[in-house]
Amino acid sequence: MFQYDLKRIRNFSIIAHIDHGKSTLADRLLELTHTVEARDMQAQYLDNMDLERERGITIKARPVSMLYKAQDGQIYQINLIDTPGHVDFAYEVSRSLAACEGALLVVDAVQGVQAQTLANVHLAVARNLEILPVINKIDLPAANPDEVKKQIESIIGIDASNSLLISAKTGIGVEAVLERILTDIPAPSEPKDELLRALVFDSHYDTYRGVLVYIRVISGEISKKSLIRFFATQKTFEVNEVGKFAPNETPVDVLRPGEVGYFVANIKNTADVKVGDTVTLHKFPASSPLPGFKLIAPVVFAGIYPVDTSDFEALRDALAKLQLNDSALYVEQESSMALGFGFRCGFLGLLHLEIVFERLTREFDLSIITTAPSVIYRFTLNDGKTMEIDNPARYPDPAHIDFVEEPWVKVHIMTSSDYLGAIMGLCTDKRGECLRTETMGIGGLLLTYRLPMNEIITDFNDKLKSVTRGYGSFDYEPDGYGKSDIVKLEIRVNEEPVDAFSCLVHRSKAEAKGRAICAKLKEVIPQQLFKVPVQAAIGGKIIARETISAITKNVTAKCYGGDITRKRKLWEKQKEGKKKMKEIGKVNIPQSAFMEVLKAE
Repeated sequence: MFQYDLKRIRNFSIIAHIDHGKSTLADRLLELTHTVEARDMQAQYLDNMDLERERGITIKARPVSMLYKAQDGQIYQINLIDTPGHVDFAYEVSRSLAACEGALLVVDAVQGVQAQTLANVHLAVARNLEILPVINKIDLPAANPDEVKKQIESIIGIDASNSLLISAKTGIGVEAVLERILTDIPAPSEPKDELLRALVFDSHYDTYRGVLVYIRVISGEISKKSLIRFFATQKTFEVNEVGKFAPNETPVDVLRPGEVGYFVANIKNTADVKVGDTVTLHKFPASSPLPGFKLIAPVVFAGIYPVDTSDFEALRDALAKLQLNDSALYVEQESSMALGFGFRCGFLGLLHLEIVFERLTREFDLSIITTAPSVIYRFTLNDGKTMEIDNPARYPDPAHIDFVEEPWVKVHIMTSSDYLGAIMGLCTDKRGECLRTETMGIGGLLLTYRLPMNEIITDFNDKLKSVTRGYGSFDYEPDGYGKSDIVKLEIRVNEEPVDAFSCLVHRSKAEAKGRAICAKLKEVIPQQLFKVPVQAAIGGKIIARETISAITKNVTAKCYGGDITRKRKLWEKQKEGKKKMKEIGKVNIPQSAFMEVLKAE
């Protein structure tokens, strides 16, 4: 049994790129410490969402407390605070790292250091964590641990001479990892006072008990019946249960400094719990919160609409349920002339959008479509006012706009030097500017570019993978706003503007995009009895046009022989009829046409 002793607690997390074996290593640690019995074990034990297992990524972090009897005969409490690996969840990763004293840096012995590893290591270095390099998959025939050690030293700049060489799949060297965690990663520091300060690093919603808040106690104690308060929202709750993850929720009497666990306090609304917030006691509060808290703002916006309008209520309920476990998802109701009622949703990034889309279609069995993703542009008007706009429908009058700014990102691309030309061509095409190029190891390159966010949210990843044959990996971080020439591209069908296809684009890309949408609409809008022009316009200027030809009837079929004037008379009559029809005719764009165009985008 573990007797509480601050010196025998270790808190760590695992940093790795997708597919480098993070979840597999966590599985082995759970087995070695007998936290999970062999009969209950399954691969990727901590990834309990079907989507996580299929894609091999961690979306929701899950902590776990393990008790380990070390070689010195002492029993230690080791807390693994798992982190999501993807850049979209960078803030959550930084909060999870703030709850640790050290991190295992897991690198694949075949692939070496990749982009995401780099981004998360910088977060760990910035927090002064003890970093322990672990080279995984040494059992593979193509493994080259010596080259990977050199890469870790040259790219990340940490000493890799005493890296651990392991194979998480077969279990080689995993016991040594546990021993090194005890010797290399420091114990939590002594609290400076008795006041409760606990860092909230995650939460999830339980249908029966409300919100489960995941915490790391920095100082003071939290127990059942404690009256606690959150710093960010200033809300007060009474704690009903505190516990640890071993690996399932196990109630305990009290959580003390250095320990990781959860509490339940009848919190019904997830908006009351913010990741990175500090929890303190209501009667004896700490004077200031723990540093590093910020509100997460959505970066990418897209409209989500039900394919069948009668599913609107079901979609609303589904989004409300998703928001319970995903506080970063932003939802507001909107309606469109073409698509009916739907929702405008804000996401942390493209992966986040994909995951929400997949979860809505799978877990709630809804058929939905999303409009093309867009970012937030900042408009400064002539009178000095600023507006933040993500929806073309809210575009202000061009005469009143002083200038427009768009968000930029710093992109780190890792690849082999063979693909340098192709990547530079792709980035130039996306309006990027090269900041620096660094060589790493044999034939490896690290390129740092500055790109507009708008250019990377649609198809940048797919194009990068295709020009580098799957070898390139990239990672991005926000890099402020910059002035830009952004215009509203309006699509008109039979002289009528169609809101659903309008979008905000850079002037240099407007013509190509306008042509592409017009060409697609020409294919998908059914023919009418009169000619229908499909136009793309910026303000009053038409920049692209396609014409849907009319369904014609051969009115002169019954005239055989005779004078040409008889035929002319009939043609003139037909022409007059078509003209009249065009004036009063309306073009109904079918729902399927919207789906086709959105898919093409």
